[in-house]
Amino acid sequence: MRPAHVFAKPSSDGELQIVALLQGPWRFALRLMMIWLSLRGLTASEIAALFEYDPRTVRRWIDRYNREGVAGLEDRPRSGAPRLGGAGLGRRIRMLLREPGAWTVKQLRRRLGYPAMSLATLARRVREQASWRRPRLVAKGDPNEAAVLAALHQEIAALPEGAVILAEDESHVNLLPWLRSTWIVKGERQEVMTPGKNQKRSIFGAVELATGRWLYSIAERATSAAFIKFLELILDAYPKAPVIAIVLDNVGTHSSRAVERWLAAHARVRLLYGARYSPHHNPVERVWGAMKRHLANSPTLTMLGRIQEVHAFFRSRTRAQMLATASPFNTPWLPQGYGQKLWEAA
Repeated sequence: MRPAHVFAKPSSDGELQIVALLQGPWRFALRLMMIWLSLRGLTASEIAALFEYDPRTVRRWIDRYNREGVAGLEDRPRSGAPRLGGAGLGRRIRMLLREPGAWTVKQLRRRLGYPAMSLATLARRVREQASWRRPRLVAKGDPNEAAVLAALHQEIAALPEGAVILAEDESHVNLLPWLRSTWIVKGERQEVMTPGKNQKRSIFGAVELATGRWLYSIAERATSAAFIKFLELILDAYPKAPVIAIVLDNVGTHSSRAVERWLAAHARVRLLYGARYSPHHNPVERVWGAMKRHLANSPTLTMLGRIQEVHAFFRSRTRAQMLATASPFNTPWLPQGYGQKLWEAA
């Protein structure tokens, strides 16, 4: 039968622990409870008796709540030992961290002239000003970028009606898996087996900027012959297009003599070049990023297995997904407003 009343079991250690918490780190919550009981009609003396406080203390918190609201129940700054390292130290730390280098707390301590504080205290001051992250590699860019993009915009705007525009790029896939940060059970370390000898294959990929249609080809190496084979694949994919414009970067395989001879014999295909050293302009780079994230941390025994994973990844994605991933509307390759016409037509 259910008892009429249930009470917590008395324990001197438990009571001491609760009192220590309510008068220590949870004292703000205790003050909230005082106000809550006051709002429910208890007098200051009754509340003080419950929490074993002086009634004057309870009245003081009620008065502060009436004047300042909940914010008035927070602790106010107290005098004590001065903080080691003031705002000036923070500014000096930021100035040093803006200099290139693989900074550690010990190196910062030496450059700061060994400030009068422990290494642990300095580490806390550094964490107030900075976070531990890897730098980001940035391409140096093309000094003639504006002129190159202006010429590219003119070429695209002059394309005949019905022309198809694609972005093209190459990447590589390795038997050695890419590693990416992931959630791992605490106390454990995920292990990714490595092959005895790494192998590599090249992937040519192109996305149609209007529809997200994706075309790709895997080759032993990224040679002019492999690139021409991929161009033939694109040409066969659009038999009725008057012009197939392919925007791409300036690597040597795109402008070799063999490629120039092939282009002369296939006038429907036009290669349009973007700015040099600007991979972030290419929508296909974002597709490669999604593919590598999908394949990360997944070892496979053979190169055939890795290639099958690549095929499975691209088969699982719709044109709408590829268009959203490539995000061609963010590329400076297209003239302003031209992209909207493409997607409305599609």
